[in-house]
Amino acid sequence: MSEAASTRVALAKSTTSRKTTRRHTPSATGTTALLLSLAPLLHEWVPRQRWFAGKGQPVTGFSLVAATEILPLDAAGTGPGLLHLLVRVHQPDDRPAPAQGDCYQLLLGVRATLPPRLSDARIGQVTEGPLAGRTLYEGLHDPRVADLLLERFRNPGSLGPLRFDRAGPIPPGLTPRVLDTEQSNSSLVYGDAFILKIFRRVFPGTNPDLELPLALGREGCRRVPAPVAWFEATTSTEPLTLGVLQPFLRGAEDGWQLALSALAAGRDFVPEAHALGRATAEVHTALAAALPTPPLAHDRTRDLVAGMVERLEAAARAVPALVPYVPGLRTAFDAVAALGDTQCGWAAQRVHGDLHLGQTLRGADGFWSLIDFEGEPARPLPERRAPQPTVRDVAGMLRSFDYAARSHHPWNAEWAARCRAAYCEGYARAAGADPRADPELLRAHETDKAVYEVLYEARNRPDWLPVPMAAIQRLAAAPA
Repeated sequence: MSEAASTRVALAKSTTSRKTTRRHTPSATGTTALLLSLAPLLHEWVPRQRWFAGKGQPVTGFSLVAATEILPLDAAGTGPGLLHLLVRVHQPDDRPAPAQGDCYQLLLGVRATLPPRLSDARIGQVTEGPLAGRTLYEGLHDPRVADLLLERFRNPGSLGPLRFDRAGPIPPGLTPRVLDTEQSNSSLVYGDAFILKIFRRVFPGTNPDLELPLALGREGCRRVPAPVAWFEATTSTEPLTLGVLQPFLRGAEDGWQLALSALAAGRDFVPEAHALGRATAEVHTALAAALPTPPLAHDRTRDLVAGMVERLEAAARAVPALVPYVPGLRTAFDAVAALGDTQCGWAAQRVHGDLHLGQTLRGADGFWSLIDFEGEPARPLPERRAPQPTVRDVAGMLRSFDYAARSHHPWNAEWAARCRAAYCEGYARAAGADPRADPELLRAHETDKAVYEVLYEARNRPDWLPVPMAAIQRLAAAPA
């Protein structure tokens, strides 16, 4: 029997058994023995991954949250096995994370012998425990494993703590490929039909990247691809969203690359920015119709400002270059606090949460779509799911135009200014309200975003630090 045929047989058996089995853990286990045997390899591999959030601090240990054998290991070792692990990573640091450590999702392929085509995905050879002698590798790079995941979505149901759900038809036989772009998650594209986002760092509660596109789909909003399928884990009081399958927008171009191309060619980007503003307003309108819109009352305004001040102070401790600008930046937050005490409050609703040019796609027909509703991964999930003023998204996009202009040499400040104005005008045309009508709130959110960028660039891309620092200088000098 060929490797492909043997895998199909194993999958069929597993698919049948999952309908009656509530738990499905690695057959050789002691899960404790399994994790102990994999820990030496994970100690080396996990910190090197782009999606690992704990860079700069040593990994002191792992604890197993859940283990599921999605594809059983055959005794002969002729075919691949697939282990799904939820692993808590422990580090001795003071990052704003759960005290017990961050939880990560791992999809580990296991083979007796690794084919040359998968050599780049190799993690290492297990030397002891239930998988002794087998080779461990990043399973998503194996087309056979990727096929298996799609088949799980085509035949939804439960497999141990994992649950696969489907909202639309999924044809078989789609060729998978891994997207190699640097990101905090992992993505697989199936043919030209679907893209599967695998969340790596996972939290209890529904991920906004599933929750919000589902809500927008119910409202008939075409600006956001509606989820076709998804899977979750039920290992705590709330589900952990693990992955979302959405339509792949074939031929669509990334907004960030389009902006850089326009700058390089000396072209204006005003029509595109205007259309993006309109698209953003349409998404906000649909979210307001689909989900609650509580007002930003006095106590919530104080909490909002307190969070901004706390992030500013933390960033200044980490990035000394920020310290001279702290007093000027604080005036932006103080202005919002003062207004919050004298008026009934601003409107709040669910928003994108991390909107920038790289989270937008333009189709061949010029139609703009918004993607990646996960929010800023560094922020706690309850905060990302909380209603916010819509200017938070607007501020993110305004900062993105500035980033694009600063990335071009020489810096084209007028290009950014025209884009920012056109975006707000397009937004106002669709929403009926101009985001610049609340200058204090907009400035505070743009300041908060620039502070976030300073901390991110200092930690991850020091060469980019001058970009947000230029905005910090401007915002700190703005009149209160």
